[in-house]
Amino acid sequence: MIIVFTGDGKGKTTAALGQAIRTLGRGRRVLMIQFIKGPWRSGEDYLVEKIKNEKEKIKNIDPGLLSGLENFYDFEIKKMGLGFVGILGDSLPREEHEKAASEALLYFKKVQKEGKYDLIILDEVNVAISLGLIGVSEVLKAIKETPDEKFVILTGRNAPKELIEAAHLVTEMREIKHPFNDGKLAKIALDF
Repeated sequence: MIIVFTGDGKGKTTAALGQAIRTLGRGRRVLMIQFIKGPWRSGEDYLVEKIKNEKEKIKNIDPGLLSGLENFYDFEIKKMGLGFVGILGDSLPREEHEKAASEALLYFKKVQKEGKYDLIILDEVNVAISLGLIGVSEVLKAIKETPDEKFVILTGRNAPKELIEAAHLVTEMREIKHPFNDGKLAKIALDF
């Protein structure tokens, strides 16, 4: 199933993370591939780290406790983007951003073919497409290989018409009011 979260309002990645929690709660595996977000850490990064630490503790105490729960809390985040493109002090050559986006898409194809993950989130892939870092046709071809029992979520503003048409479920987040418009900076635990 292909899901798109798009629009100019806040909540696209947040909605994808909510779906990740629901999927994890069912004992299934989740991977988030980040196409734009750079090396800084968000709340979800800290959560994934804590999950891995807890799972390791349980395994070290009594490996039998994990019997039947091998996939439980199996959540990985693969940061492949190099940060914002052309704004907020970005000084990287565009080619480096293009290469990073292409590598992220290749990684998606690889892990999708392996079939390990039940849900794969392509975070900010719509932005990578709208910035011309990767082509919509490449993404369409890759997501069309998704088996019926698996889920792929594509997030980011400006989802192209082709992705919206190919998706089974599309939600548009619409901004009505945001503190950023009053000069407020992004807030820890709310925005990242």
